[in-house]
Amino acid sequence: MGSSREKVTALVVDNVVFGPTVKAPGSTNTLFLGGAGVRGLQIQDKYIKFTAIGVYLEEHAVKSLAVKYNGRTPEDLTDSVTFFTDIVTGEFEKFTRITMILPLSGAQYSEKVAENCMAYLKSKDKYSESEAKALEQFLQVFKEHSFSPGASVLFTHSPSGALTIAFSEDGSVPEVGNAVIENKAVAEAVLESIIGENGVSPEAKRSLAVRLCELMRGVKSKNKKHLCA
Repeated sequence: MGSSREKVTALVVDNVVFGPTVKAPGSTNTLFLGGAGVRGLQIQDKYIKFTAIGVYLEEHAVKSLAVKYNGRTPEDLTDSVTFFTDIVTGEFEKFTRITMILPLSGAQYSEKVAENCMAYLKSKDKYSESEAKALEQFLQVFKEHSFSPGASVLFTHSPSGALTIAFSEDGSVPEVGNAVIENKAVAEAVLESIIGENGVSPEAKRSLAVRLCELMRGVKSKNKKHLCA
């Protein structure tokens, strides 16, 4: 099997280009583009697009996921809660880039994310004083920021549980972050809010399922069925 970084292509989501690889802020690893999609809301009779989201994964994520999911169809994976949970909690680095399609203030963005994270953590009985403090820190990081179209929020999710937060006004990715939040439950909840069971971007989930299905085909497995088409 060749490197996943060599096999993946860039994706364009609503004129936002997500490159095939990235070196995440605060990391020495080069991650590959797992999938990307838009986040929007149906408001009355119109679908409003707010952000474009790209999800990147560390190289060994493919082998890790293939142990359990090799041979599953993209449709199976898209509908599988455990598949996305295993991405969120997997012992590999993840990076998410959220690029604005419409302008948003830091408060508008962070308050909604924190609200979703809190709801998820409470539902899993993982919300304690430590998580409450971490989410308050999360809100403070965004307090003085505002994002014009094309600006990005960048999250590096470390297997150790650190969440590195960075910002970009264009398509560039800085080497270091603006802040690091040391709380594993919150770091996972942020990614869960994007691609989890109630994730805000079904398009990104579908993209991840399709592309990872194809990449897992190259992993040697006892399961001889390869149903990605």
